[in-house]
Amino acid sequence: MDWKLTLSIASGVFWTITYILIIRRSFQDQTYGMPLAALCTNITWEGIFAFVHPHDGVQRIIDIIWFGFDLVILYQLLRYGRREFPRMSQAVFISMIVVGLITGGLLVYLISYDQQDWRGAYAAFGQNLMMSILFISMAYQRNSLRGQSVWIGVNKLIGTLLASLAFYIYRIQTPLFIFLYLAILFFDGVYVAQLALMARAERAKQAAPAETVRAVGA
Repeated sequence: MDWKLTLSIASGVFWTITYILIIRRSFQDQTYGMPLAALCTNITWEGIFAFVHPHDGVQRIIDIIWFGFDLVILYQLLRYGRREFPRMSQAVFISMIVVGLITGGLLVYLISYDQQDWRGAYAAFGQNLMMSILFISMAYQRNSLRGQSVWIGVNKLIGTLLASLAFYIYRIQTPLFIFLYLAILFFDGVYVAQLALMARAERAKQAAPAETVRAVGA
């Protein structure tokens, strides 16, 4: 069995589920569910490795699918995003997104060029670590589950863990990558725990009025 291929496909499935859940929850909550900087690097990574320096085989198909999902999340960011920045003008908000996309694209391309890494591993795992930390920050700043859910966190964790195992088996075992594998797993675990605690708090808050009504009725 080709374990690298199997793990890569499984990782793609879990990340695809993550994208679908983010998009679904964001439309429900009328917000965006991926941090702005993470989206900027994500969409440009997938664009580069789907169309500019395309991967081979199944991975390119996955890249194209993910690029399409990122376009939907970008639309959600443009449509709903300024609500998360109420003191920012529309012009500044749009400018921030444009600058973010240009910066993210150049960062991904130049890291890959500098390392001659047209698999995109250096950029992918570096931005994934950034993304894991930014998801935690976004949940903390919003202080709610808007655009997020425990299942999003769980699928993200599993998808990235499987990708880490695939690259480790493929003998990318340098100290840098081992650090990235472990750090991403740690922060993804923190994110899942954070969402679980927030979900429990929201359930308790929703149950409180019902308890009050019953107490008054008694």
